[in-house]
Amino acid sequence: MSAVRVAFQGEPGAYSEAAIFDRLGDEAVSLPCESFEQVFEAVQSGQAALGFIPIENSLAGSIHRNYDLLLQHDLHVVGEHHLRIAHCLIALPGVRLEEVQRVISHPQALAQCSQNLRRMGLKSEPVHDTAGAVQLVRQRGERSVAAIASRRAAELYGMQVLVEGLEDNPLNFTRFLLIACQPVQPGADAKTSIVFSLKNQPGALFKALSVFALREIDLTKIESRPLVGKPWEYFFYIDLAGSTAEERVQNALRNLGEYATFLRVLGSYPRQRG
Repeated sequence: MSAVRVAFQGEPGAYSEAAIFDRLGDEAVSLPCESFEQVFEAVQSGQAALGFIPIENSLAGSIHRNYDLLLQHDLHVVGEHHLRIAHCLIALPGVRLEEVQRVISHPQALAQCSQNLRRMGLKSEPVHDTAGAVQLVRQRGERSVAAIASRRAAELYGMQVLVEGLEDNPLNFTRFLLIACQPVQPGADAKTSIVFSLKNQPGALFKALSVFALREIDLTKIESRPLVGKPWEYFFYIDLAGSTAEERVQNALRNLGEYATFLRVLGSYPRQRG
């Protein structure tokens, strides 16, 4: 079986890459991309068969840019993956913790460790990527600067772990979506992701959500994003339990189409439990 090329945002050793290998193991070949936009482009162009994009974190919330990109590209959500995030404070070999004054990492990682960083009296500075932060510390050679990233990133770049479990809350998980050019048959235990917009009038959202409540369809997530060019109007992103192959889901979406000014199914895919 040939390996599957999978695009992700970040440098080798990033959490997104860890999620790829956690899900696909040796079947995967990772393709690092500088931006989330490049992940989508790599999949759309055929450079990668799949893309792994973080969509929400249990501590820091949603990654809004990826909601916008899902709408802007003609790709399908074909899976989800939950990764336990364990942050490490990483420095040059031989550096002592008391030498560190400043910490660099991705803004999400800094947010997830903010309480512990304040307690330790460390200043924070955002950079584009967790593993990239480790690379920067190594390249600059500054003993007073450390990075927040995974243990794998420390090992990959020959660096030292000063502190493990730096995250403020141990229940720190990131949910990733898998994106591809073609949809999948999700099976019985499925989720469906959709996006829609409504007329800005009283009761519109209540009516839209009622199409699911009346059919006892569980909504697992609701997110709103601004509708560009129309101030105070929004796109609504919803994850629901069920597949578009189910009659009740088909009927709910047909009913929603009576209220929505725009409706698109982003994908039906196997649901990950736990």
